[in-house]
Amino acid sequence: MTQAQAKYLKDYQAPHFTIETIALAFDLAGKDTRVKAVSQIKRTSSHTLPLVLDGDDLILLAVSINGETVPYQVSQGQLQLETSLDEFELTIETQLDPEANSSLEGLYMSDGAYCTQCEAEGFRRITYFLDRPDVLAKYTVRIEADRAAFPYLLSNGNLIERGELPEGRHYVCWQDPFPKPAYLFALVAGNFDLLEDEFITRSDRKVLLQVFVDKGNLHKATHAMASLKKSMAWDESRFDLEYDLDIYMIVAVDFFNMGAMENKGLNIFNTKYVLADTLTATDEDYHGIESVVGHEYFHNWTGNRVTCRDWFQLSLKEGLTVFRDQEFSSDLGSRAVNRIHAIKVIKNQQFAEDSGPMSHPIRPESVIEMNNFYTVTVYNKGAEVIRMMHTLLGEAKFLAGMKLYFKRHDGQAVTCDDFVAAMEDASGVDLTQFRLWYSQAGTPAVTATDSFDAKTGVYQLTLKQSLANSASPLHIPFSIELLDAKGHSLVNQVLDFTQAEQVFSFEGLTHKPVISLLQDFSAPVKLHYDFEVDQLVHLMRFATSEVARWEASVVLVSQAIWLNVAHLQQQQTMTLDERVRDSFKGMLLDTELDPALIAEILAIPTASALIEQAESVDLDALALAREFVLTELASYCEDELTALYRMLVTVDSTQARALKNQCLNWLSRVSAEAEDVVVTQFEQASNMTDSLGALMAANVGDLPCRHDLMLAFEQRWHDTPLVMDKWFMLQATRDADDVIDTLRQLQQHGSFSMSNPNRVRALIGSFAAGNIYQFHRADGKGYAFLTECLITLNKLNPQVAARMVTPLIQFGKFDKARQSQIRACLGQLLALPELSKDMYEKVSKALTN
Repeated sequence: MTQAQAKYLKDYQAPHFTIETIALAFDLAGKDTRVKAVSQIKRTSSHTLPLVLDGDDLILLAVSINGETVPYQVSQGQLQLETSLDEFELTIETQLDPEANSSLEGLYMSDGAYCTQCEAEGFRRITYFLDRPDVLAKYTVRIEADRAAFPYLLSNGNLIERGELPEGRHYVCWQDPFPKPAYLFALVAGNFDLLEDEFITRSDRKVLLQVFVDKGNLHKATHAMASLKKSMAWDESRFDLEYDLDIYMIVAVDFFNMGAMENKGLNIFNTKYVLADTLTATDEDYHGIESVVGHEYFHNWTGNRVTCRDWFQLSLKEGLTVFRDQEFSSDLGSRAVNRIHAIKVIKNQQFAEDSGPMSHPIRPESVIEMNNFYTVTVYNKGAEVIRMMHTLLGEAKFLAGMKLYFKRHDGQAVTCDDFVAAMEDASGVDLTQFRLWYSQAGTPAVTATDSFDAKTGVYQLTLKQSLANSASPLHIPFSIELLDAKGHSLVNQVLDFTQAEQVFSFEGLTHKPVISLLQDFSAPVKLHYDFEVDQLVHLMRFATSEVARWEASVVLVSQAIWLNVAHLQQQQTMTLDERVRDSFKGMLLDTELDPALIAEILAIPTASALIEQAESVDLDALALAREFVLTELASYCEDELTALYRMLVTVDSTQARALKNQCLNWLSRVSAEAEDVVVTQFEQASNMTDSLGALMAANVGDLPCRHDLMLAFEQRWHDTPLVMDKWFMLQATRDADDVIDTLRQLQQHGSFSMSNPNRVRALIGSFAAGNIYQFHRADGKGYAFLTECLITLNKLNPQVAARMVTPLIQFGKFDKARQSQIRACLGQLLALPELSKDMYEKVSKALTN
């Protein structure tokens, strides 16, 4: 392929033209779909430059200015028009083939329905346009199609007209009163079941709420609707933000590259984040739906009313909105458990991205393919940066900053600096140093050491921060707690850590305290401190923060695993400290602990999480050591696990189910009765959480009943795609030497399709990201399998292919033999004659890093 060119933040220029209004007319007719775009265009300054519009994979039928045909040039995805006019009406007619559009960008077909996905640069697949987020226009959209096949014709804004046409066709017109960038345009046409409700805003406005789902799934839309109403109420009460249109629509489609899309007034969702009932969706699915519905709704203000000047500012809307959806989930549920889930994403995924070839700041400096920067760094680390700002300012000043941000920038496309400036000006807090979080790539490392002077009663904590490339010190809010020997809290505060090395002193102490460091993960940094076993046991029992208790358990069990890796490397017998065993047994016996927190503690670090803790990894030793520690703990706590499981069997709550299924997971490794218990739970399960919990226990314990249970599950759910995704995931994550043969067979399964991103993520993505030992098997077959899949996906759906390649490019911690095998696979991909930009950017960086 021709080497793709990078774009740089430093090269940003304001648009030479702007588009004030656009009238779109869609004639939906399968392979012969036509689009007419009439735009009112203004030159932005006294230049004589040509108008250059973006377009991709379009058949151009006609171009005219003020009704007159004009000459034009089309090359390399751009349409160039010479004109001396400062204001004019531009009309462009294009032809599309949505049925052949397997990229799922622009206008495409999803199970017989027309659907769009325009973020980041998909609108250029519909018509030639200034496809950039700083061009905001008011849209009027006319859609016509066959009435019988497509009774619902939807777009952004408010419905203003509808009518009948000859030959069984009909039309609808929509008008969005709010200017928006092209990435927020949406169109859906199809035959759906519709759930309706209404929401009364705090100013007593009535908003019609509609959720569209495939026929037969209406009963599965009620939780999404309830989540939407909760989101609207929460945004009013917490951020004083009210919805602004007369209607809010959600459409669920099965073919979708992302989780959901916040198009103004017409959200398009992956079915995974809409459809739910207790028989087909787990408690985790219910939580995910609530979170994603909230996220997309919250974008109405943080993303739509105020959008990004350019795509390098993506974290402006995404980091802020992830923070908002995390706060929403925390206010409605367990703040500790929600925080633990967010921390796991950073430690297990974002730190890996930071240490790999695609490392970038939350505001990147350069991109080749923008789709590659919808990352855990931009989204989740971006949310951590917002959270740190909230910690430094406090709730009241943070809310004042949000109010000023909207007052200044409503209806504008702005930058991350504009947001920070609003926070500074409203709070009076200087955030000059804090801004470095936006521009510095990589994970900061913080080393902590301490000392206690018994004579003076002074405890000193020394913190040192370091970042790759000798970057400047960051402003780190560093939360700590000091505990005495009886577990009483002596100090609980956030330290302003702003220098490369800083000493903090605490006076008036009689004994050296036990310290809890980086409480609640107050900053996205890697912490280095030589915890002793007794300190960690003490923190597990007494830390005020439930998150700190969980964190202590993670460090405790991780230390035990790495100690046994060293034992294996030195050909010594593996061991487990009695204090570690007793701490877990004591935790299981603590009746005051939240069952959901105990479940999180029992979910000991995965192989991926452990790999991220190390500079280099002996994968074979790690596998043995982790399984040894987990089995030893399960064996030592078998009586307590069994008693707890039996007690929870009759308790109907999400927390109880989470803990019950973790107990079963542990027992499947050691209990002689495990198989009977697993089969009984599977057969008597009244919900998907317990069905899946039994199957997972059979999977990890490799129980003889596994085959029959998997077969029964398949036979019951073979025609329910989202449930079959769970079945594919279980098949893909089984740690068995024949798993790749199984994967090849499942690619021919009637419920699997390489053209459906959900199926691909469930089978291929789960294997590469979740079956660490088999993916990284020494014979290289795991790498070879993924490479074969990526070659196919590169043609079908480059965006999904680029996401699937991630486990292959993060290879720096493995032995030379595995690195060599991975490099050979990446070389094979790089040599593809039609390698997409999406794939080229990641693969080329991995090979040159």
